Amino acid sequence: MRSLPFITFEGSEGCGKSTQVKRLAARLKKLRVPFLLTREPGGTPIGESIRELLQFDPQSAEMTAETELLLFEASRSQLVQEVIKPALQRKECVISDRFFDSTTVYQGAARKLDKEMVERLNTFAVGDCIPDITFVLDVDVKTARSRMKEPRRPDRMEEQEPEFYERVHQGYRELPKSDPDRIVLIDGSRSPDLIEDQIWKTLSSRFPALAIKLKIDKPVLSEAKRNRMDPEL
Repeated sequence: MRSLPFITFEGSEGCGKSTQVKRLAARLKKLRVPFLLTREPGGTPIGESIRELLQFDPQSAEMTAETELLLFEASRSQLVQEVIKPALQRKECVISDRFFDSTTVYQGAARKLDKEMVERLNTFAVGDCIPDITFVLDVDVKTARSRMKEPRRPDRMEEQEPEFYERVHQGYRELPKSDPDRIVLIDGSRSPDLIEDQIWKTLSSRFPALAIKLKIDKPVLSEAKRNRMDPEL
């Protein structure tokens, strides 16, 4: 296991994972821990183009589940090879807002595609690049939808039928059974402060190097700045 981990955050839209990603990044910045922040789909020029097609392009309304699956895997493969693996080789902590568990849930459980095929494609896309720890923020569908009422750009992945998100919710609740050592299920209905504390206690206990201020000269954000997830970081 790496001294500085590869961390992923998962959950349905509205679960609060992106908030926790930003809070963890801010904490690591204060501690001067070298890290890279990225997201899925996206994180590379190719991946961002795929993200636009998957979520916002009007033509995506007719997209089949199989096409959706392959596009997610294409974006992921590019991200692993271009961004994540090089960062891990530089001994940086990597934080990703979604990774292959999203495909297991959204395309496998919710879209009802063949689970074995989804698993094989996930493996093909990431190889041995497996997260050290994954936080799944669990909220019920009603709570998640209530958090998404503010004006926002129409997103195809956020405009599915309620039944789809019930399957997403159940898929994420089942996910820890597949890898209990890696996947940590967190009650996402609690306050952001309490969730942040739980995440940090878990990380600092498993990866002591994160809790130590590192005296380094290089910028802590490295290539992550190019992803522009948060201009304040």
